[in-house]
Amino acid sequence: QVRLVESGGGSVQSGGSLRLSCATSGYTYNRYCMAWFRQAPGREREGVASIDSTRRAIYADSVKGRFTISQDNADNTVYLQMNNLKPEDTAMYYCAARSGISWLSLSPLYYTDWGQGTQVTVSS
Repeated sequence: QVRLVESGGGSVQSGGSLRLSCATSGYTYNRYCMAWFRQAPGREREGVASIDSTRRAIYADSVKGRFTISQDNADNTVYLQMNNLKPEDTAMYYCAARSGISWLSLSPLYYTDWGQGTQVTVSS
C-alpha cells in the first residue's frame, strides 16, 4: 500500500526557512515522479516543485531561487527546502507521487497518490 507522510511544517517569520519532508512507502517502481503542492484557503491547489527518478526538477516561478526539492533514496524521503519565506507562501503543503513513469509536472491532475498535508504559516 502506497503511503506518503509529510512533516516539517510550522510558523516562521518572513525571511525564515523551513524544510518539509515526505516519507514514502509502498513504492516498487524504479521510475516515478514526486512533487510538492500547496493550497491556501479559497485558492486552487498550486504546484510548487517536482522531481523525478532521474533527479530532474522543475519549480513554479513564484518559488524559483528560494525553494529546492531533493530526494534521499536511502530513506525514501523527498524534501522541500524553503528559504526566504514570504507571507504569500502561507498554505497547506502536500506531497504527491506518481509511479511507473518519469515525467515532470506541476499539475495536480497528473498525480495519483497524496499525503495529508502539513501547514506552513509565514508572518510578516
